[in-house]
Amino acid sequence: MAGGKETPRQKMIGMMYLVLTALLALNVSKQILDAFVAIEENTQKSNIVHFDRGTGAMADLSSELAGTKGADQAEKRRKIEFYLKQMKDIDKTTAVVIKFIDEIKVDIIKESGEDVSQGTMNDKLKIIWSKEDASKPCLPIRMNLDAIQAKDQYDIPMHHIIGDDIVAIKGEGVKLWDMLNGYRNDLVKKVGTYSVPGGKSWSITPKAINTFKDNNDLTAQVTKMVKGSKANWNDDGEKLIELYMALTKPERVSSGETENVHWMGKTFDHSPLVAALASLSSLQQDVLAARAVAMMHIKGKVTTGEYSFNKVMALAYAPAVANNGDDIEIKVMMAAFDSDNQPIVTYNGANVPDVKDGFGIVKTKANGNGEMVLKGTVAIKKKSGDTKTEAWETKVLIMKPAGTVSLPELNVLYIGYDNKVDAVASGYDQTTLSSSGNLRLTKNAKGWIGKPSGGKTCTISVSGKSSITNKSVNLGTFTFRVSRLPDPELYWGGTKSGEKANKSETKLFAKYPPEIPLNAQFRIVSWECAVPGALGKAPTGTGGDISAAGNLIRAAKPGMNVSFMCNVVGPDGVQRKKGGVFKL
Repeated sequence: MAGGKETPRQKMIGMMYLVLTALLALNVSKQILDAFVAIEENTQKSNIVHFDRGTGAMADLSSELAGTKGADQAEKRRKIEFYLKQMKDIDKTTAVVIKFIDEIKVDIIKESGEDVSQGTMNDKLKIIWSKEDASKPCLPIRMNLDAIQAKDQYDIPMHHIIGDDIVAIKGEGVKLWDMLNGYRNDLVKKVGTYSVPGGKSWSITPKAINTFKDNNDLTAQVTKMVKGSKANWNDDGEKLIELYMALTKPERVSSGETENVHWMGKTFDHSPLVAALASLSSLQQDVLAARAVAMMHIKGKVTTGEYSFNKVMALAYAPAVANNGDDIEIKVMMAAFDSDNQPIVTYNGANVPDVKDGFGIVKTKANGNGEMVLKGTVAIKKKSGDTKTEAWETKVLIMKPAGTVSLPELNVLYIGYDNKVDAVASGYDQTTLSSSGNLRLTKNAKGWIGKPSGGKTCTISVSGKSSITNKSVNLGTFTFRVSRLPDPELYWGGTKSGEKANKSETKLFAKYPPEIPLNAQFRIVSWECAVPGALGKAPTGTGGDISAAGNLIRAAKPGMNVSFMCNVVGPDGVQRKKGGVFKL
């Protein structure tokens, strides 16, 4: 660009290009750094949301405790006190991790020559907007990365967190890695290990899983660990797996051409200051999100959920249909369900004794034909001690057992063809079909497929099964004729054999005309074309393309006939000879 043979003007142009390239590189770098600042700001806002979710769950449980009074609420009060203690223990360990990461942030900002004195919220010139709040120990320090001058400083963050070697890391990254894995195990242990007053004892001691092929492999390893523990799989199993996986990182990864790199090494290798801070905030986000999940899960064990209710209503569930004489179960409950405050259910003026898990189980028999109306009341105590009573009503359609079978395409079953079969066992919610030896029946998402292999007739039997009584009843056996598929018609383009054709068409088709409502696909294997009076060998071809007969057809005069003899194969695998004559 600036060689000795260049003119002064060429040298000047070359230098201008060099300066322009440098300026463009600086501009891209600034854009990237600004992007990290924006990512960090969004992450900090997200961290506040996760903090509020977890803290809100604890506040809701505290409010629930304050409103739980009276001797009849003693058991629930003991449960709430137990779970509140569990939440506070989780907060203590969470606060330690959040504070340690904040300390790393402040240290690398300070070592980079930046001002770490505290300012006020939204002060554009200050980096630190708010420091640790004793009343909110799990809330990270609020920072303004836009005020950092040395945004692209990477030596200090890297050396402070991982040292010089991305494989054998040292520095604060070692302690942070151990702390994050320790927090993961401790959180899972706290959520999965407990002995509820008046209930069973559950426990889990997580092991370190930081080597896995992919997410499926990690899921399999964590699931095996949780299932192999003494944890409450039904109530906590899925949540324990979710918490463990959310906080798990692979210890060794690849970075470019370097293998066996420590995860911390890859994350903070030559990372600019603002990028390192954003990565640290992201780790805080993982911790706070897991804390929120754990808090909501614990809260859900004793409260009505995360929503408040200002209205309650009665719900009753019964089977939509039943047969005369069948046993019927109706599930009745209040919409605002409290596992420690069971409803009082009545049917026909009498209390229902079978009440559990928020449901009153009403048992009666289906009677008569048509619609059967069932009525009663359901009541539940409010926190104040008053009782809320609602009427419930549900209807059951009483059916007389009957069975029908229909073939929507035709009243015959065709050999080698997927015959669609619709069957309904009226009065039953489950329908089962069986067939004779020469007919194979298979079920799909839309119904049944019948495929006979031969013979002159076959039979289909229909049975109905009630999911309420678990009983099956044969409702009838039906006989059908068995036949081979009818031959298709030959079409030249859109013209049927025997009609006037367009000589410019180049395709033959074998298919059923509209009056045969079968969806059978036929394939033309080969063809031979003939025109009366034509000299030479008749043109032939394979498939449906008749371009090879083009010269012969174009030479034919209007009013002449063109005939085709084709070998055709249908879905039954049978090869048929099919001819067609078309007038030009």
